[in-house]
Amino acid sequence: MSIDLHPASTADFGAALRAWRHARGLSQLDLALASETSPRHVSFLETNRSRPSRDMVETLADALVLPRAARNGLLLAAGYAPLYPATPLDAAALAPFRAMLADLMARHAPYPALVVDRWWTILDANDAARALLGALHEGDGPMNVVRMLTESPLAAQAIVNLGEVLHEMLGRIRIEALEAAADPRCAAQIRALEEALARTPAPRSSTPRSPLVPLVLRTPTGEMRFFSAVAHFGTSEDVTVRDLRLELLVPADDATRAAFGA
Repeated sequence: MSIDLHPASTADFGAALRAWRHARGLSQLDLALASETSPRHVSFLETNRSRPSRDMVETLADALVLPRAARNGLLLAAGYAPLYPATPLDAAALAPFRAMLADLMARHAPYPALVVDRWWTILDANDAARALLGALHEGDGPMNVVRMLTESPLAAQAIVNLGEVLHEMLGRIRIEALEAAADPRCAAQIRALEEALARTPAPRSSTPRSPLVPLVLRTPTGEMRFFSAVAHFGTSEDVTVRDLRLELLVPADDATRAAFGA
């Protein structure tokens, strides 16, 4: 049974607190020690026999190392206003941030660059990225990196080392899922990647692993190899900004660099 960790009613505070505690692998005593309260008080909070103060909710969120969106959810569940803004990306307030992203992607040209949310849905991309990813995207819906890797029948044709790429993406999302524990979308993506990896030939475990795993694409002009650099924006208090990633694909060999230079 899945538990919604972002409830909106005060009756759900105890369930949300208990779910986050279980997700973090903590006992009531562990959480009590980390938040400098008593196990009895934690128990009363989880059964909704006590209503937490705003300061206590924030203390518990700190002890549980909750991401911004989850902290807002816990505050709402306790009957308090959210602490962290979640500004729409197209809002005027984020215009300077959007301009910075556009500048970074423009400066990275002619190499591919894309902006994704925490579930790897592509929100923006430069022309090079759209050209490369367009071969994997089907339908009219939003482009999503995980869905293209796991559902597109063209992935195996376009990506030479698909097994390595799936393995790398699976490890990355598993790490991100530790922060957003019990996020159903993260869990669904992990399952999809595991299933895709199970049906995709992968290098033998005895094969020495490279210190860097490139993305190797098969194109009409030959193979192109890229390394990936992913940037997070951790200095912002805004939920939207914190959840964004900027991925830059950098040529991994002279042949790929020359192909783009031409």
